[in-house]
Amino acid sequence: MKIINLIEDTKGAGVCVPAHGLSFYIETDAHKLLVDLGPSEETLNNAEKLGIDIAGVDTVVLSHGHYDHSGGIMPFVRRNNTAKIYMQRTAVGDFWSDDGETSGGERYRYIGIDGGIAKLPQVVFVDGDCRIDDELELFTVKHANHPIPSANKTLFVKSGGRLMRDSFDHEHYLAVRDGDRRILVSGCAHKGMLNIMEAFAVRYKTAPDMVISGFHLMKKGEYTEEERREIADMAEKLKEYPTEYVTCHCTGIKAYEIMKSVMGEKLKVVHSGDCILSGDERHL
Repeated sequence: MKIINLIEDTKGAGVCVPAHGLSFYIETDAHKLLVDLGPSEETLNNAEKLGIDIAGVDTVVLSHGHYDHSGGIMPFVRRNNTAKIYMQRTAVGDFWSDDGETSGGERYRYIGIDGGIAKLPQVVFVDGDCRIDDELELFTVKHANHPIPSANKTLFVKSGGRLMRDSFDHEHYLAVRDGDRRILVSGCAHKGMLNIMEAFAVRYKTAPDMVISGFHLMKKGEYTEEERREIADMAEKLKEYPTEYVTCHCTGIKAYEIMKSVMGEKLKVVHSGDCILSGDERHL
């Protein structure tokens, strides 16, 4: 099994450019798939630099309806018009970010997907959970017993001309079966990684062996003591699972460092172009 990051916010040691967004290339016994496609065509350019044949991809999973995960989809379909694209039906919503009064530009910014994506014939709209085959399943969080990331407070969906706090019902997560091993791949974990882990455990009666996800903890300024405690508390609870974690993108370096101090070797960070798994060999 191979898992390679195609793009995320920080530059790695290789030739791939970074950008605010996320995309992973995954090879299983039966599939060549992409989880998200980053913010732009740069994702595909990075794939080319890594020797990945985009035309050979058969499956795309869009984790949720934000531009920084979907911006590469329209350029992708110009190179590959046969791969199925799985997304929640609600991912076509009208999503906005509150950048604050001191942002230097318009306070409210559209962050949804390109409207043309929903019209593509290869799109498979999903309503809730979806079993793709023996290797791949999509699942959702139905109950939240733990706090969601506080960074969600600036994210909205527009309905009837009004901005309302986004509930992230358009977010789903990929469970990959690789022999006896299960891997959970998420985009930003807007529903909260602890809630996602519980949903996984309920569905599969076990914890994942590996989690690959942003944790949506990034903040422009300094964290308050309460926010630092919130991050450390989440890390303590995640550490209790027999799981290895790989994070990136919206976690942010400062939050990663807080979590790393708690989780030690159970938590690693991936940069743009990094290889996570290659056959039986791990690169991180």
